[in-house]
Amino acid sequence: MKKILVINPNSNEAVTEGLRECLAPLQLPDRVEIECLTLAEGPFGIESKLDTESVVLPLHRIVTSREDADAFVIACYSDPALALCREATTKPVFGIQESGLFSALQRGARVGVVALSPLSIARHLPYIRALGLESRLAAERPLNLSVEQSEQAAAYPRIETIASTLVEQDMADTILMGCAGMARHCEQLENTLGIPVTEPTRAAVTQALGAVLLQH
Repeated sequence: MKKILVINPNSNEAVTEGLRECLAPLQLPDRVEIECLTLAEGPFGIESKLDTESVVLPLHRIVTSREDADAFVIACYSDPALALCREATTKPVFGIQESGLFSALQRGARVGVVALSPLSIARHLPYIRALGLESRLAAERPLNLSVEQSEQAAAYPRIETIASTLVEQDMADTILMGCAGMARHCEQLENTLGIPVTEPTRAAVTQALGAVLLQH
């Protein structure tokens, strides 16, 4: 049986549990196991450049040591260590920002990103430019919440407000959640807005499923 290892680079197990719930419909019993792992030595939330850099070597160690995995998903929207991990293994490695953006833009012309904070946006925008997707970005708007706060039920009204602003003021016709911690809010938001909402870890795992099922 194939295995996809989804790594939450922060140490907040509640975020990982939210990912397990979000990814449960993608499990393929007897064909592919989706394992969600919390990086115990990671920061409680990845909210700064320092946090991003601090998980690079631990992520590299996991990718090079987990020989049982057939593909890896780095479940942090900053895509930490993505290039390094791809260099370290012949197995496919997916970053959720990259996967989420490409997936969202298959569902609309202009993507609006719900981000955690202005610091998050400052990290994301150069990456979007490097991917050549700046012309398809309606806007990123911050929640001004921490990772921990964003995964709680109380965050939903704020998420809905920001997403609605992206649609009404920035003319986004598809929404991308800019943090793995927001996974549990995705379905409710899509139902409320009536437009596609992409959960980036689910997008990355869907792409990983395609990759591992094509492996011989």
